[in-house]
Amino acid sequence: MTSTASFRNDLIIRGGAPNENRFFIDDVEIPNINHFATQGASGGPAGIINIDFIREVDFFGSAFPVARGNALSSVFNFKFRDGRDDRLGMIATAGATDFGMTLEGPLSDKTTFLVSARRSYLQFLFKAIGLPFLPTYTDFNAKVKYKIDNKNEIYFIGIGAIDDFSLNLEANDTEDKQFILNFLPVNTQWNYSNGVVYKHYGDKGVTSFILSRNMLNNESVKYLNNETRPENLILDYKSQEIENKLRVETTRNIAGFEWMGGALYEYVKFNANTFNKIFSSAGPEDIVYFSEIDFHKYGLFLNGGKKFLNNKLNVSFGARIDGNNLNGEMRNPFTQFSPRMALSYNFSEKLSYNMSIGRYYQLPPYPSLGYRNASNTLINIENGIKYIRADHFVVGVEYNTKAASRITLEGYYKIYDQYPFLLRESISLANLGGDFGVIGAQEVSSTSEGRTYGMELMFQQRLYKGFYGIAAYTLGFSEFKDRNGNYAPSSWDARNIINLTVGKRFGKNWEAGIKWRFQDGLPFTPFDASSSLVSNWERNGRGIPDFSRLNSERSEASSFIDFRIDKKWFFKKWDLNVYLDIQNVTASAVSRDNLILDRPLDENGLPLGGGIIENPDAPAAQQRYRLKTINDAAGTLLPTLGIVVTI
Repeated sequence: MTSTASFRNDLIIRGGAPNENRFFIDDVEIPNINHFATQGASGGPAGIINIDFIREVDFFGSAFPVARGNALSSVFNFKFRDGRDDRLGMIATAGATDFGMTLEGPLSDKTTFLVSARRSYLQFLFKAIGLPFLPTYTDFNAKVKYKIDNKNEIYFIGIGAIDDFSLNLEANDTEDKQFILNFLPVNTQWNYSNGVVYKHYGDKGVTSFILSRNMLNNESVKYLNNETRPENLILDYKSQEIENKLRVETTRNIAGFEWMGGALYEYVKFNANTFNKIFSSAGPEDIVYFSEIDFHKYGLFLNGGKKFLNNKLNVSFGARIDGNNLNGEMRNPFTQFSPRMALSYNFSEKLSYNMSIGRYYQLPPYPSLGYRNASNTLINIENGIKYIRADHFVVGVEYNTKAASRITLEGYYKIYDQYPFLLRESISLANLGGDFGVIGAQEVSSTSEGRTYGMELMFQQRLYKGFYGIAAYTLGFSEFKDRNGNYAPSSWDARNIINLTVGKRFGKNWEAGIKWRFQDGLPFTPFDASSSLVSNWERNGRGIPDFSRLNSERSEASSFIDFRIDKKWFFKKWDLNVYLDIQNVTASAVSRDNLILDRPLDENGLPLGGGIIENPDAPAAQQRYRLKTINDAAGTLLPTLGIVVTI
């Protein structure tokens, strides 16, 4: 798993982009699991899901279950625990960044509830340490379960977040802070996902009905020099994504085969109101449009599996089809026929072999589907935008020891096709998604091709004599074709990645853990010569990548260490946990050079007004600012002293 920056939760699985992952909580799809989410992708700086709710997690890096579509790199299915059924309980948590409270208990003899709310005061900490941005977030998690009888149950899952992001204009005493203030917009975002699941447990299987709805509201505003005058408006963006979903799944055991099948239907609405002054290698452009689309998605899926040779050999095979009514290329679901097969063989109780092969499809992001050009035309839909396709090939072995540990080794190869290719920049959309903002809102063609391949080695130690931990090493390559049709490293081509997590439980209820992450530097694109043009800087506030040299340079390797120690006390009616959590112990950061205006300074060394124009006598379109290069690798150590009270 690759990290794009020390302050983000982007998931880069086996070289795929951050928009290629799908998340479920107890079978309800949750499109957004991070605060301040990147629209069109999945990452953000802080998670929304309450980790105290999680009972277990099913992770699939390939061989996705047929009921979990619209994914190319991974599928996560989080399973929430039920609320306690004996009495009312409460958990209160206070740390350096936020305060949260959880309530749980019975509502009746057959009904339990589990709800939580959290509010951050991160903006006070960031202001105290002089950071140029002040985030504030609130989130909610809920599960209510009604057990009708021994064969029937119904439950509700809900999750949501409210995010506000403002600028700390007083934090401009260093050049890296000036750089951030110059281009970062003010952002407001909220989202929710909720669903109702009905399950019937029969003699030979389970039937589930999942009805859900999710919505994302995303707004961004930016003014030149952060002076909020109408003539200084650079960006004014607001969009909404709304999905209403119904999925039916059933499992059956027939003649020794485990069958699973079902169908899905979704009604989708997307709207975007965009005003954006940009400058690219093609010159200045004003993007102004209002777009509103709605459409229907549908699909069928079926899977079968059986064990042979005294249960040593397990074989499964399946397929799904997906479609929607946006255009002719995607209307026929058999065009998105997605077959898959997996098998595993147990050589002994300790050693096993597995392999899988499959084809998977994913819909391009909604900002691409809803983009309108200067003629107010849904140009991508009219030009035949298609589902993105990925073919997976995976083989691996697993060895289990007597000391509650296991070792796995897997090799993978993924082939991408029909990925959106951004016509303005002439790059694949697969290179974007690891930064804030919106991806895909421009004219594209479904012509990009790519490949990722590598191997993963993992050692997992379950709790044994007080110790537990995971050590993982990945050697991976990620490549997509550039404008000339040649394979070039993608933005996620991290090559060598090491993750190490070790914990120890001591006597008297002490526990300590440490996590270390190392990865090679990620590729990046150097700046274009047009970056210094005044007409660029007054629109973008930053350098323009020279995509003719796509990802031709690479940042330095990075290493991050987190540490935590807990002490617990157990009383008759309540428990107390005090912890010290230190994130980024070494204050490391992902190193990256950026461009900034070379400003004149006053007698105190603080920057004055605007930048210095190198050629003031030239025509306005040719005037250039004097720029200089800075390295914004300013890692931040974040210590947290927290208290958890459980009643």
